[in-house]
Amino acid sequence: MTETTTFDVQHVEGGKPIKMWTRGVPVDEKAHEQLRKAAQMPFLFKHVAVMPDVHVGIGATVGSVIPTKGAVIPAAVGVDIGCGMMAARTSLMASDLPDNLEGIRAAIERAVPHGREAQRGKRDHGSWGDPPAEIVEAWATIVARFDRITAKYPRFKNTNNLVHLGTLGTGNHFIELCLDTEQRVWIMLHSGSRGVGNAIGTFFIELAKQDMRKWFINLPDDDLAYFPEGTDHFYDYVEAVEWAQDFAALNRRMMMTNVIRALRGQIAKPFDAELEAVNCHHNYVTRENHFGENVLVTRKGAVRAAKGTMGIIPGSMGAKSFIVRGLGNKDAFESCSHGAGRVMSRTQAKKLVSLDEHIADTAGVACRKDESVIDETPKAYKPIEAVMAAQADLVEIVHTLKQVVCVKG
Repeated sequence: MTETTTFDVQHVEGGKPIKMWTRGVPVDEKAHEQLRKAAQMPFLFKHVAVMPDVHVGIGATVGSVIPTKGAVIPAAVGVDIGCGMMAARTSLMASDLPDNLEGIRAAIERAVPHGREAQRGKRDHGSWGDPPAEIVEAWATIVARFDRITAKYPRFKNTNNLVHLGTLGTGNHFIELCLDTEQRVWIMLHSGSRGVGNAIGTFFIELAKQDMRKWFINLPDDDLAYFPEGTDHFYDYVEAVEWAQDFAALNRRMMMTNVIRALRGQIAKPFDAELEAVNCHHNYVTRENHFGENVLVTRKGAVRAAKGTMGIIPGSMGAKSFIVRGLGNKDAFESCSHGAGRVMSRTQAKKLVSLDEHIADTAGVACRKDESVIDETPKAYKPIEAVMAAQADLVEIVHTLKQVVCVKG
C-alpha cells in the first residue's frame, strides 16, 4: 500500500480483500466480522468496497458494495428494496418562508401518509385508506409487471402495495425542507419500497436459505444465502427486485409531488420546483461493467457515484446533507456512502441520549422533539463531516444543505 492510497486494505484468509474508505470514522468490530464473512463468498468479484458510513446490518454490512458473478445474495440487498433519496431545488429563497415553520411541517404531514398506527379494525395511518386518483394512475404504470410476479407468487397480492405508493414509512425515513449555502430552498426525502418491498425481500431471503439447506451448502452466515444464476429462483428474484426498485423510485416521485403541492398551499408566492432533481437508490442490486467484466453489484447503504452521476448523502436530522457528483472511483466500484451511518443502535440511543440532548441537537429545526424519535437523534449517527472527508476521492460536493423542517415517520 502506497502513501497515496485513500483506502485501507484488509486481507481475508480464504477470501477476497476488503477495501475500506473509513479513515477518521469509527468502525465497529462486528461490522469488520460481517465484512470478512461476505469476502469469503466464492462468487465475489475482485473485492468488497466499504463506505465510511459502514455499520452492522442484517445479512450484509450497511455501507458495503458487494460485486458478484453468477449469484445474488437477497439479504445483501435487504428488505427495504430500492430505499433511497430524492431531492429537488425550488425557486424559493429562505426569505420566502414564514418565520414559524410548524405550519409547513403540519401541511406536509397531512399531504403524505407517514408512520404506522395499525390498530385492530382500523386503517394504518401510514397508508392510503382510499388512494387518490393520481396514485391509482401511477400504480397503473407498474401493475402489469406486478401481476406477472404475483401469478408466480400469489402471496404478494395481499401486501401493502397500491395503498403504500406515495407514503413515507417509519424509522430513518424522512421528508425535509432544506436551505443550501445560497439560502435557496430544497425539498429532500428518503423512503423505499414500503410494505410490498419488505414482503418480497423477506420471502426471497427465506427461500434462499431453504435452497442452501436443500443443496447442503455451508455458509459463513445463514444470511449470506444466495441464488445461483441459471436457477428459476434467481430469475424470479431479479424480476421481483427490479420491480420493487422501480416502485421505490415512483414512491419518492409521488411523495415529492404531494410535498410540492402542500408547500404551494402554505406559500402564496408562485415558485418553480425540481429545478435540479436527483432520485437515487441506496439499497439495490443492478448489472454493471467493472474492470472490463459484467457483474451484479449489490449496494447496501451505498450510492452509485459513476463519473458525473449525481447523488445525495444525508446527515442526521440535525446535521448537514450533501448533493454530490460522482468521481467514478474504480476501486470503490463507482460508489459512495448513503449517509452518516449509525454509531448507536436504536436501543442504545434510547438508553444513552436524553430528550434534552435531542432538543438541543435539533435546535432551529421544525421537527418532532419527543422521546419516540430519540432512536433517530443526531448523536446516534457518525459526524457527517468526517464521513465526507473519508470519501473525498469518491465524490465532489455540489451543494451543502441544512434542514429547517424535518418530518419523521
